Amino acid sequence: MRKIILLGAGLVGRAIAIDLHKQYDVTAADIDAKALEALADSYKIETLRVDLSDSSTVKTIVKDFDIVIGAVPGFMGYELVKNVIAAGKNIVDISFFPEDPFSLDELAKKQNVTAIIDCGLAPGMDNLILGYHCRRMKVTSFTCLVGGLPVIREWPYEYKAVFSPQDVIEEYIRPARFVRNGKIITKEPLTDPELVYFDQIGSLEAWNTDGLRTLIHTTDVPDMIEKTLRYPGTIEYVKALRESGFFSTEEIEIDGHPVRPLDLTGKLLISKWKLHPGEEDLTVMRIAITGSHRGRKETHTYELFDRYDKATQTLSMARTTGYTCTAVANLLLRGKINRKGICPPEYIGSDPGNFNFVLNYLRDRGVVYKITTDNT
Repeated sequence: MRKIILLGAGLVGRAIAIDLHKQYDVTAADIDAKALEALADSYKIETLRVDLSDSSTVKTIVKDFDIVIGAVPGFMGYELVKNVIAAGKNIVDISFFPEDPFSLDELAKKQNVTAIIDCGLAPGMDNLILGYHCRRMKVTSFTCLVGGLPVIREWPYEYKAVFSPQDVIEEYIRPARFVRNGKIITKEPLTDPELVYFDQIGSLEAWNTDGLRTLIHTTDVPDMIEKTLRYPGTIEYVKALRESGFFSTEEIEIDGHPVRPLDLTGKLLISKWKLHPGEEDLTVMRIAITGSHRGRKETHTYELFDRYDKATQTLSMARTTGYTCTAVANLLLRGKINRKGICPPEYIGSDPGNFNFVLNYLRDRGVVYKITTDNT
């Protein structure tokens, strides 16, 4: 049986481990003993309690496995992927780290490694979808609207997170890049707000975030943008926190002790943004791709509305992110992905067979994209 090691056993990592454990020999590694115990007790998954921020530890523990899955917080992602590549192991990663992944391309090729990065929901599934359509048509416009939300809107934030608070805050402070008329535009996040209506939930607030990532450099699409979705009113309180310095990484001194405001904010918000046991979440995404095929204009729309799975007690964001990752991991293990170096999901989606495999894999797990096409 093929052996997989999962680095990071948080809420999304848990879903990944359980899904892969159905077919493969899975070991989960994390520093959080409680998260590991839950996997070991309920699913008999092997576990390792280790510090994944330690380079030598990562290189050592991955050496006996066929493939590595990276599911650590974003601030740890780049170094973890780098260490796995240095160890000569293939990896599928969902960490969405801020650094340029292609800076690791030369190392990965030298090590004969396939490193699939940003392999979650968005970035991730949206890359796969655009990669597929870029292969079969001349795409002129790409829009992705995406968000994960609690079903119950609870004051004051009306938001809950399955990721670390620092990763969520990163969306609020990282400059947002998009493409307009073939040129890269950079704006502050939270800009260009709009209200977008969805039949299942009503109106949500959308604003610029830096979700295009590798698509800016790997595709030749003149107009591309990604926006995050939240309940209306979110922009106002996030801007207040940001402008007041609560997201700053510059140390301030409090009673003689240096403190980064971002670290303090993360500690305060982790309990406020934590989902209670049994609390339900939902995921909503709308992708619109416009272009021409055989002389005719086409618009392809992909809509996802997913909810917490009561039967398996799996969070929607963990399902939609984690199962995209596990689908691609299956492709890699089956020898369907041969590219070496840094491999973003759009490269994988350009193969129709791989693209349809991922869609069917997700559908089998209840994650269903409604696809409509408008020909004019």
